[in-house]
Amino acid sequence: MFELAFRSVLQRPGRFVGTLLSAFLGATITMMFNSMHDTAGGSNVDDQSAELLTITGAAVGGYGTLLVFFAVASALTVNVRQRDEEIRLLRCTGATPAQIKRMVVGEAVLVAVVSTLLALVPAMLGGRALLGQFQDNGQVAEAVDYVFGPIAISAGVSITMLASVGAAFLAVRRATKAAAGARAPRHRLRTLGGGLAFLAGVGGVSVTFTMDRTEPALMAAPAYGAILLSVGFATFSPMLLRVLLGWLARPVELLAGAPGYLTVHNLRERATQLAGVLMPLILFIGMATATLYMQDIESNAVKASGVGKTVADKNLESLNFVIVGIIVAFACIMLINSLYAATSYRRREFGGQRLAGATPGQVLGMVGVEGLVLTATGLFFGTLAGVAGILPFNIVRTDTVIPDVGVAMWLGIAAVGAAVTLVTSVGTARRALRTPAVSAVAVAA
Repeated sequence: MFELAFRSVLQRPGRFVGTLLSAFLGATITMMFNSMHDTAGGSNVDDQSAELLTITGAAVGGYGTLLVFFAVASALTVNVRQRDEEIRLLRCTGATPAQIKRMVVGEAVLVAVVSTLLALVPAMLGGRALLGQFQDNGQVAEAVDYVFGPIAISAGVSITMLASVGAAFLAVRRATKAAAGARAPRHRLRTLGGGLAFLAGVGGVSVTFTMDRTEPALMAAPAYGAILLSVGFATFSPMLLRVLLGWLARPVELLAGAPGYLTVHNLRERATQLAGVLMPLILFIGMATATLYMQDIESNAVKASGVGKTVADKNLESLNFVIVGIIVAFACIMLINSLYAATSYRRREFGGQRLAGATPGQVLGMVGVEGLVLTATGLFFGTLAGVAGILPFNIVRTDTVIPDVGVAMWLGIAAVGAAVTLVTSVGTARRALRTPAVSAVAVAA
């Protein structure tokens, strides 16, 4: 089956592009920031430089590892779900569930190895550029030499491999049961993982109240808490989406007409599959909202104190902007990747709808309304997770409950999320509709 996995990847490489991109970017980010640990342990490194490099590696390495894991898992889950017909055919020709699992896991291992090897050079260049930025700002001594060593490589390999193999195993387990006609598993592991993420998120947010307002790591606890709460919401997104549809179904049908009717029924049927899209969207909104607003609150608090920013304050501010810029960009790319994979797979579905009487305009309208509903869902739960981290940080840092910040930043985050969701989904659907309906239905899923 491992030989079959190798041939499967070589025969249809396009199917693995999304997963490869997720794993490649994830491995790059993981190794790039973990190389700061290697650099901090090198020779000619003073204590101040070592402290900043270690904080950078720990903070961004922690954020990045968490987001990379879920990004790769999301991409692989979408990939396996799109192969129901293929897995069913393999079962009919005599393949056992264990053999199919070995094949899919073998594919995941192969993609993880290739993506990690491809990420080595970009990770080295990115880490060197990051160190150069710190040195140009005077935050790290010029005598410090860049080191790309065992910590960076082991982190990249282990995280990418663990995410790929774990996600592939869980996704194919469900697919093989469905192909055999058995009742789908109850997602106990997903439920357990979501519950643990919620508990850890609440714990991270609660720890904020035990910290001193001047502590340099004050922002870390609520930021981690917000990310973990985002993961929890994303894990339960199918159930949450169905609950929201119960409230919004009638208004959507009345406002959008035929596309709204198609949207409501389609979302109810595909709520589980759409979890792969909602996960990066909720993570993007929650991460961007929490970190950007907490940094704004910190800057305002320093300004209100009448004391100029110290070197430590500037270090922390630049570090946070680096974290936000890279991780949020990564989450945004993963959102585009997931949306493209999920929408391009629906070519056969779109063809069936057109043969049943729906016009191309109505199909595009359905996809657009779906994008709006998904955006609203991601905004609501992502913002909820972000606010859960912002409020404790603001209370401890400023002794006030409501932060003195505007909504302009949130509107910008919402606009980016909505634009990415709508442009990617509608653009991909428009491309899929170029295929004649009869040809689209005839293509195997």
